[in-house]
Amino acid sequence: MLKQRVISAIILIAIVCAALFLFSPFYFALALGAVASLGIWEWTQFAQVKNKFWRIVVAGLAGAVLFLWILSEANYLNAGRVFEHYAEPILLSAVIWWIVALGFVVSYPNSAKLWAKSVILQGVFAIVTLVPFIVAVLRLRLDGYVANPYHGLMLLFYVFILVWAADSGAYFAGRKFGKHKLAPKVSPGKTWQGVFGGLITAGVLAGIFMQVAPQDLFNVPTAPFITLSVATVAISVLGDLTESMFKRESGIKDSSNLIPGHGGILDRIDSLTAAVPFFAYFYFYVL
Repeated sequence: MLKQRVISAIILIAIVCAALFLFSPFYFALALGAVASLGIWEWTQFAQVKNKFWRIVVAGLAGAVLFLWILSEANYLNAGRVFEHYAEPILLSAVIWWIVALGFVVSYPNSAKLWAKSVILQGVFAIVTLVPFIVAVLRLRLDGYVANPYHGLMLLFYVFILVWAADSGAYFAGRKFGKHKLAPKVSPGKTWQGVFGGLITAGVLAGIFMQVAPQDLFNVPTAPFITLSVATVAISVLGDLTESMFKRESGIKDSSNLIPGHGGILDRIDSLTAAVPFFAYFYFYVL
């Protein structure tokens, strides 16, 4: 099992790095659309769609819509311009969605009475989770693209590293000090002590990055940037909890088995689908 996980992780990292460094903005956006389409295919389980044919149909239609949308913006994307007229409201919709999701998680299982059997609501949840994720990743990746094709790449990597490092900090803090459960009805393994460990890790990492990163990378003051980084990690925890809640209600352990040893696409990006849009919205439109 461990060998399988390691091999899958190496292959996955290689694919992601190839997409980030070798793909043009348009083809990178198409790759993101493909990932989102697979995520929608997995999400159909949350809507209690069991028939394989209809799951494929839904994912296929979603993929077609995403393809046409991205294709219509191809020239803008290759010029480093990301859905300029509606990127902000799309990212804001994600912020609003995660506030709503917090209410669902806190009140679970009572909240399940509202959404568990609603195909329409689950469809809306999938859209406001995955579409802003695509927009946010592209907005970060293509920031300052014309002047420096790798500037935005460093921004995107920062958010990824922030979430992954905080997750490790939360793990070790939870193992060492964890006593009080965070959301026992949703994810029994998470503790408040683990969350605080992750938040502290995020604050320390953000402070270090502000000291060692190129001066033109982060164009925001230090204190607000550290605050945003810590808040981003807090939201990433909510992303994880929300997917865990949907899986628990659906009676499944993993969103799929697309990634051997790791589960599904949503299992790998659940934290990032919350963190990246949240960070991008406040970084570009608030700070």
